[in-house]
Amino acid sequence: MSAKSPSGKPFDLDRFLPYLLNQAGERTGKRFEPAYRETHGFSRTQWRILAHLGSYGELTAATVSRRSNTEKTKVSRAVAALEEGGWLERVAADDRRAELLRLTTSGHALFDGLAEQAVAFDRALRKSLGAEQAQALETMLRQLAAED
Repeated sequence: MSAKSPSGKPFDLDRFLPYLLNQAGERTGKRFEPAYRETHGFSRTQWRILAHLGSYGELTAATVSRRSNTEKTKVSRAVAALEEGGWLERVAADDRRAELLRLTTSGHALFDGLAEQAVAFDRALRKSLGAEQAQALETMLRQLAAED
């Protein structure tokens, strides 16, 4: 449905690409959410931190925040909860000006199990789209998500 903005120009929210991207991301993310929320009680931010540390190794909280587009305060709270649960630990960086986050042995085991579920979820999603559309979507999303 088209609506006119106060300036009189047409605006169709349902065709606005940022809105559609957000809707697709939220709905897709919610379908994967039970893998980490129902079994482990983790928030989406905790999952993002686990996924980043499991995929890339030691990172600063600021790097996780930037890469995952998550507010620093949310990352800080989630890091504290993961540390309290024994899933990650903080270590001093070589230059001692920053602290790095890294998964503990338990954190790695947890990540490995969740990663298997994530791979299966991704395969099913790609299958539902078909190989050609899935590849085209991935290419477009990478283009849109590329850092400036």
